[in-house]
Amino acid sequence: MGKIVFFTGGARSGKSKFAEEYIKEKKYKNKIYFATAIPFDDEMKDRVKKHIDRRGKDWKTIEAYKNIVAILEKEKIENHDVILFDCITNMVSNLMIMDRNVDWDNISQEEVNKIEKEIINEMQNFLEYLKSENIDCIFVTNELGMGLVPSYALGRYFRDICGNVNQMAASFADEAYLIVSGIKIKIK
Repeated sequence: MGKIVFFTGGARSGKSKFAEEYIKEKKYKNKIYFATAIPFDDEMKDRVKKHIDRRGKDWKTIEAYKNIVAILEKEKIENHDVILFDCITNMVSNLMIMDRNVDWDNISQEEVNKIEKEIINEMQNFLEYLKSENIDCIFVTNELGMGLVPSYALGRYFRDICGNVNQMAASFADEAYLIVSGIKIKIK
């Protein structure tokens, strides 16, 4: 049974850095970096490069945001000790936007609930899979509920769905940390 560790905090708070340090401190040898970001622009490409440079070359990298369990089963992860899943927030964003033609300003609540259920199911399946495997998983995510309520519908739906997915992942976690301005606070 794998251990789940959860790192959350604001943007640029140091979440990924602390997650990587956690993995280094625990001396995991065979590591998977599960990247959920899609680098569309130069800013994101630069951010991805900085993460790769900081992490080093001794990681197996998987880039995806959906069908996570099927991908991990295909990748034959049994020889690995840990997955760094970075990040839940990007996964939710991609699942909400990619391969969908949705007018978020005029969407019905029924359709929003359907999309949220699909996203919740993706995460639920992944969490149950992790608990059945002999691999630890370190989650990174953004804490979105501490700021202003977004003035536009997509922002509110995104915040709410991320909040629900984060709550689910945190409830499965054996340990959880809040990162604030580069300071790690254990919350579970």
